[in-house]
Amino acid sequence: MTCSISFGWFQVTEIAWIFSHKVNVGTRFGSETIQDFFMKNTTVLRLQAPWPTVKERMKENDSSLTDEDLEYTTGKEEELIQRLQKIMHRSREQVIAYIESISSNEHLAG
Repeated sequence: MTCSISFGWFQVTEIAWIFSHKVNVGTRFGSETIQDFFMKNTTVLRLQAPWPTVKERMKENDSSLTDEDLEYTTGKEEELIQRLQKIMHRSREQVIAYIESISSNEHLAG
């Protein structure tokens, strides 16, 4: 017996098959595979310290960052990353690496 849950226009069983086969879904995602699309658009920050600690470390490392710049709500990682991309003039990947590095106290600056 197969259990499937509706996920918008796909079923979970279909998504699992697509992920396992890296099927290109065509124009809906351009030339990306659905796996690439979901990996880019679902961000989970791997923090080694609580966010208030990470936030303070980031402000110590870059005095131009404010509390408003670093406002973060669980589940809204993408908003934080996009805001920091604009402020820091860095790529998405660089911002994520910076946050995760600061959280583990490696201080990847710059």
